[in-house]
Amino acid sequence: MTEITAAAVKALRERTDLPMMECKKALVEAEGDAERAVEILRAQFRKVQDKRAQNATEEGRIFLQIADDGSEAAMVEIQCESAPVATGEALAEFGTALVTQLLTGPGAETPEELLSQTPEGGEKLQTQYEELVNKIREKIVVNRVIRVSGPVGGYVHHDGKTGVLFQANGSGGEEILRDVAMHIAALRPSVTRPEDLDDSIVQAERDRLTEEARATGKPDNIIEKIVNGRMKNFYVEKGVLLAQAFAKDDSKTVEKALSEAGLEATGFCRWQVGGEAAGS
Repeated sequence: MTEITAAAVKALRERTDLPMMECKKALVEAEGDAERAVEILRAQFRKVQDKRAQNATEEGRIFLQIADDGSEAAMVEIQCESAPVATGEALAEFGTALVTQLLTGPGAETPEELLSQTPEGGEKLQTQYEELVNKIREKIVVNRVIRVSGPVGGYVHHDGKTGVLFQANGSGGEEILRDVAMHIAALRPSVTRPEDLDDSIVQAERDRLTEEARATGKPDNIIEKIVNGRMKNFYVEKGVLLAQAFAKDDSKTVEKALSEAGLEATGFCRWQVGGEAAGS
């Protein structure tokens, strides 16, 4: 039987960041071959994954990265079982690697496509993922990924559970883009523009308001102004971003704040860890 030295176990522990006893067992099985021991430890990923397959992943973290010139941005959501893992350094390093590759690499439509990629000068993301699961021994899911073109601003709340990407046209500054992204995180609009709402709902409300205004006996030109004014309140109630009072300066709407900065909103994406995506 091959003798397994404490130094060999320590070296494997430092290499894999797995428990000492796990490292020793792998070395015994590999008859002292460190490379084979690494492969044995990596193979445990499937066992961990299968054992915890039914566990709920109610915690997690959103990672966001924006190109220096604001021309593109990427966002990744990772779900896990516990809050300590969600806020831990290991998940942070992995999430940063994912979102960096998503932004700077060829792009990916799905988590699986992203995990199949290998960052330049680094280790395949799937391998990094398996090593993370082996180390944490908890169910971890790369839930969704997105990359968008700019001008774009972004914001992730301090708890890492809410992330927003906001897109616009124009040549306004980075600050207003981020401010609107923060506004979206706080006020949670449902759509960007009035025309993003269901046409039938908008028309039904306009017809109702028109009928009410006509009952006052006012002329048609006044009725139209009354209806248009009341429709603004309706758009706010329905969560239209452009109609909302701007969180940073509620004396103006988001639409006016953007217009003053030379920008026109084109869409947004808001994620909540474990929740449905919102945006238009």
